[in-house]
Amino acid sequence: MNEPMGHSAFDDTDRQFMTESLSLAQRGARTCRPNPAVGCVIARSGRVLGRGWHERAGGPHAEVVALADAGGDTRGATAYVTLEPCAHQGRTPPCADALLAAGISRVVVAHEDPFHAVDGRGLEHLRDHGVQVDVGLMREQAAEQNRSYFFALKRGRPWIRLKSGISLDGRTALSSGVSKWITNPLSRSDVQHWRARSCAILTGVDTVLADDPALLVRDVAPGSFIPPTRIVLDSKGRMPATARLGEGAAPTIIYQGRQVPDDPPLDAEWVRAPVRRTRIDLAWVAQDMGRRGFREVQVEAGPRLAGAWLSSGLVDEVLLYIAPCILGSEGRPLFDVPGPASLAAAIRFNVADIACFGQDVRLRMLPKRA
Repeated sequence: MNEPMGHSAFDDTDRQFMTESLSLAQRGARTCRPNPAVGCVIARSGRVLGRGWHERAGGPHAEVVALADAGGDTRGATAYVTLEPCAHQGRTPPCADALLAAGISRVVVAHEDPFHAVDGRGLEHLRDHGVQVDVGLMREQAAEQNRSYFFALKRGRPWIRLKSGISLDGRTALSSGVSKWITNPLSRSDVQHWRARSCAILTGVDTVLADDPALLVRDVAPGSFIPPTRIVLDSKGRMPATARLGEGAAPTIIYQGRQVPDDPPLDAEWVRAPVRRTRIDLAWVAQDMGRRGFREVQVEAGPRLAGAWLSSGLVDEVLLYIAPCILGSEGRPLFDVPGPASLAAAIRFNVADIACFGQDVRLRMLPKRA
C-alpha cells in the first residue's frame, strides 16, 4: 500500500481520498511546470467538502483551490494533499497558513516537498499549531507523479528521455535517411502526449537539415499543456534560416558551438555552448537546461546525437517504438556508439513497461546504473 512500515494512521477512507487527490493532481501535470503537480481533497466525516489542484505556476495552489471549493465550512476537516503544503511566501501566500486559517484539524500528506524553501517546514509549521499531520500515504505513487520534479531538484538537471521509432532489425531510417513513417499513426499519436508533458524537445542540426521538423505538439487539446521549448544543438553553425522551428508559438533555443552571429538567421534564443572534441558539451547543456527550470526533456535525434547522449550517461529513460518491419543492413542504426569490449560491458536497461499501439510495441526502459 506504499505506506511506512508499522503505520496505523491510515484507513480505507484516507486511501480513497488520497487516491482522488492524486487523480486531481494529474489534471495540472502538463500546465503547472516548473512547479510540481499537486492535488487536494478537503473532507469531513467521510464526505468531500472541496477539491482542487495546482493548474499553473504563479496561480493558486491545490490547497487554496480546494478550500475555496469547500465554501468556508471546513472547521475540523481533514486535508488530503499529495505534496507537503508550503509555509513560505513565494508567488502565492503560504498554503500551511491557509489551512490553519480554515480550521483544518488534520492534514494527510503523501510525500514531503524537497524544495529548499519547503523541505519539512510546512509539516513543522502545521504541527506547531496543533494540527495532526500524517505523512506517507501512497508515497510511491506521489513520487512517481512528480518524478522529474524530484529528480531535477536533486541533480540540478532535467530528467532526460530518449525517444525513437525503429524496425524489427533496429533501424531508424533507410540508408537515404527516409524514415516517414516506420511506426503507425497510433504510435505517433502516443509520442505527442509524451511531448506535451515535456518542458523541452531536443534535437540536433542534422535532423533539422534532413527532416525540417517543427517539433510542435499535435493531437493534444490546446490549453491542456504548455508548449515545450524546442532545442537544437548546432556545433558548427549550420542552422538554416528557413527552418520550421521558427514557426509556431513554442519558444526555441539554439545551442551553438561557434560565436553567435550578430544577425541570427532564425528567431530564437541563441546560446554559445562549450565544445568538447568537436561536439557540444552535453553535460553543460543538461546543467543549463536545469538552470532554466526544465524538469523533463525529450530527445528526438539521429543516431549520432542519440548515441552521444546515451554514452554520456545522462539518459534517464528510453521510449522505443518498434514496428513489425525490416529495413535491412544498409538502414541507419538506432545509436551510433562504440562497441563494448565484452558483453559484460554492454549498456543494459530495465524494462519499466510494455504497451501495444496497433501492431507496434512500445518499450519504456531505464538504463541500468553501475
